[in-house]
Amino acid sequence: MAAPLRTPIPRLRPQEGPAVLAYGFRPFFLAAGVTAVLALTLWLAELAGGLSLPSAFPPMAWHAHEMLFGFATAAVAGFLLTAIPNWTGRLPVQGPPLLALVLLWLAGRLAVATSAMIGAWLAAVIDLAFLAAMVFVVAREIVASNNRRNLPMVAGLTALLLANGLMHAEMAGLAVPEGSGWRLAITVITLLIALIGGRIVPSFTRNWLAKNRPGNPLPAPADRLDQGGMAVTVIALLAWVIVPETVFAGVFLGFAALATAVRLGRWQGWQTCADPLVLILHIGYAWVPLGLGLLAIGQTGAVAEIAALHGLTAGAMGTMTLAVMTRATLGHTGRALRAGPGTSTVYVLVSIAAVARTVATFTPAAWEPLVWTSGLAWIAAFAGFVALYGPMLISPRIDGRPG
Repeated sequence: MAAPLRTPIPRLRPQEGPAVLAYGFRPFFLAAGVTAVLALTLWLAELAGGLSLPSAFPPMAWHAHEMLFGFATAAVAGFLLTAIPNWTGRLPVQGPPLLALVLLWLAGRLAVATSAMIGAWLAAVIDLAFLAAMVFVVAREIVASNNRRNLPMVAGLTALLLANGLMHAEMAGLAVPEGSGWRLAITVITLLIALIGGRIVPSFTRNWLAKNRPGNPLPAPADRLDQGGMAVTVIALLAWVIVPETVFAGVFLGFAALATAVRLGRWQGWQTCADPLVLILHIGYAWVPLGLGLLAIGQTGAVAEIAALHGLTAGAMGTMTLAVMTRATLGHTGRALRAGPGTSTVYVLVSIAAVARTVATFTPAAWEPLVWTSGLAWIAAFAGFVALYGPMLISPRIDGRPG
């Protein structure tokens, strides 16, 4: 992901070693793309009965865990390790320290997949090490620069670490509230999308409109409405974690859905249809109020909660992650911010995946074909990302600059 710059880009050291270790987005965006393909492929194979992983996690729990703490967390790490130098003016994590973080993340994936063989507790320790290291690295950078505005990122990573610990504890049979781990993880990632998206979507839209549609209305500047919308969303999602399936949670989730939709409506997204690279940000963000709205209804039992969960995961997380990874990769490798036919195709595919998986819950007779359609479209979308952007991620910038 990429955020509007608040401080000058730091002067980078000349890169020694492979280009893929020059900046955090490079290995972690590539890891997120590969994980999105492999994890869904393995999940579909398990669903078809042709595969059984040696994991202490049951198949559904493994699928949820790896989407949240494999795929999504890799994307979050790539975003933070790339954005923080822009926020703080400090040098980025690169070279051997960056490689160490990548290897910790990879060790976690292997440990969870083989946890029935190596033991649930050892797998938990190995898997939790990556997020613990990320908390330390991000806190060090933000505190050292006195960049208090972005301290919520440290809180978010700490909450993700707690969520992962809760999932491992539940799988080990400890007395933790059922589902609290994955609920907290979805909450944190959704809030990161709401917070960071609330910065980058109107900013990138404003820049594009000023250049391509001069004189047209621009996105509304952030004000108390945005702050209030974020506050309600925080309360609503925390209520869903702590007291799920209650009227209290449902009411606040409904208000959060409305507030988020109003925020999105102020950002002039309908004017950006000519540029897929900007439009997809609005589409990805639109899944947040839709998912929150479904989740609100789900607290009454009128709608199966799984529809809301996939609206927030396959919809908001999948679409927004792909949107930001493509844009950031283009910009940070010295390329023009322009979506070619291949990039537009992966946007369509991830949208098909999100819609099909969410709709599947409402159509029991077509559940299986819709789930397979969603899974195959998801795999194709992220395989397309890896094919198109993988070479950019492992090669030096085309303008010769470090990074």
